[in-house]
Amino acid sequence: MTSDQLRKALLELNGERDAFFAFSHMPDHYAHLHVHSAMLIPDEPDHLIKVTDGKSVYIIEAERVAWVRIGLKPVN
Repeated sequence: MTSDQLRKALLELNGERDAFFAFSHMPDHYAHLHVHSAMLIPDEPDHLIKVTDGKSVYIIEAERVAWVRIGLKPVN
């Protein structure tokens, strides 16, 4: 997956959904990341893909992403 493809896929992350990432070529204890209430940080001059939960910023390396699960929007 390219950085552009991943950024497009993550556009739905607006703080209302959880995101669960699985990474390839990583030790088992680093191979998964669950971000609660995930929000994609808009593209910055460094062009890194960054996701936040409001407490931390996670930098995602697109080439290592095996798959992403994005939770459904809550029903009101």
